[in-house]
Amino acid sequence: MLQRIADLRAEIEGLTAADAAEVETLRIKYLSKKGLVPALMNDFRSVPAEDKRAVGQAINELKNFATDKINSLRDALACGNNEASGLDLTRTASPIHQGTRHPLSLVREEIIAIFRRLGFNIAEGPEIEDDWHLFSSLNFAADHPARDMQDTFFIGSKPDVLLRSHTSSVQTRVMESTTPPIRIICPGRVYRNEAISARAHCFFHQVEALYVDKNVTFADLLQTLQYFAAELFGSETKIRLRPSYFPFTEPSAEMDISCNICGGKGCSFCKGTGWVEILGCGMVDPNVLDACGIDSKVYSGFALGMGVERITNLKYRVNDLRLFSENDVRFLDEFVGTH
Repeated sequence: MLQRIADLRAEIEGLTAADAAEVETLRIKYLSKKGLVPALMNDFRSVPAEDKRAVGQAINELKNFATDKINSLRDALACGNNEASGLDLTRTASPIHQGTRHPLSLVREEIIAIFRRLGFNIAEGPEIEDDWHLFSSLNFAADHPARDMQDTFFIGSKPDVLLRSHTSSVQTRVMESTTPPIRIICPGRVYRNEAISARAHCFFHQVEALYVDKNVTFADLLQTLQYFAAELFGSETKIRLRPSYFPFTEPSAEMDISCNICGGKGCSFCKGTGWVEILGCGMVDPNVLDACGIDSKVYSGFALGMGVERITNLKYRVNDLRLFSENDVRFLDEFVGTH
C-alpha cells in the first residue's frame, strides 16, 4: 500500500497542463470522489491494523500534495495569461502622471556639466551671509549702491547679516581657505529687493566660475567663454565682449552671444540687434586676491557669472520669470521628455 501511494505521488509530481481545461481534467482524475486519491481510502479497510497509522498519514499527505500541485498548475496558467495580455494587476487604477525635471534644473546642470569638462569643481556656500564675504572682500566701496536697502535683504536689526545677492561670496570663502590653483563653479540661489514682475523677481539663480593660478590671462577667459557658448548654444554661436565695470574684476566685460532665435538677423527678443547679453566677466581684481590672502603678484585669475533664468529664457523662450517659481503643472508639462 505504501509503495502504491509513493508511485501515485511520483505520478502527480510530474503533471503538466496546457490550459485550464486540462487542469480541471487532472483535478477530477485525482481528487474527485471517484478519483485515484480518494480510491485509496476504499482500500484502507484491508490494511493490517498495525499499518493503518502509517498508511493513513501517507494518504493524507498525498491528498494535500495533489491539491497543492493542481492549484499551482492553475495559478501558473493564470499568471501566464496576464503576461500575455499585457495586464499588470498590481498597478494602481489611477493614471500615472509622468513627471519632469524643472527647466531651471535642466539648464543649471547643463551649465555645470560644461564647466566640469573644463576641470571646474562645484563649490557651495551659505545663503545667509555677512558683509565681509558678500561685499567688503569683493572690493565694494562702503557707499556702493548694492549695499543699499533697495537691493539687499538685511536680516533683523544687524547690518552685517543679509541674504546673499550674488554667489561671489562662495568664491571669497574658497579663496580664503584654499591655496591656488583654484578652479570652481558656484551655482546657487540669490536674493535682491526688487519688485516682482514678468522680467524681475526677488530671488533667482546664478552660476559663477572662478579660476586662479599663476599666469592666468584674459586669453584664458576668452577661450573659456568661446567654448562655453559653443557647447551650450551650438557651434555656430558667436560671442562679443563689451567693456563694463564690476568692483571685483579689472578689466571687466559683458558677453553677448549671437541671438539663437533669429540667428543674428534681428528679432524682438534681441531688439533687432542680433545680439543677446548672457553674462558678466573679467580678470579678478588684485585687491580681491589680496583681501582673501592670495598674493596678487604671484597669482592672477578670471571670474564670470550668469543668471540661470536668463539662459533658460534663451533656450526655451520663457517670457515670464514668475512661471519658474509658481510650480504650475501645465507649465512643467511642457518640459516632459526634454532630458
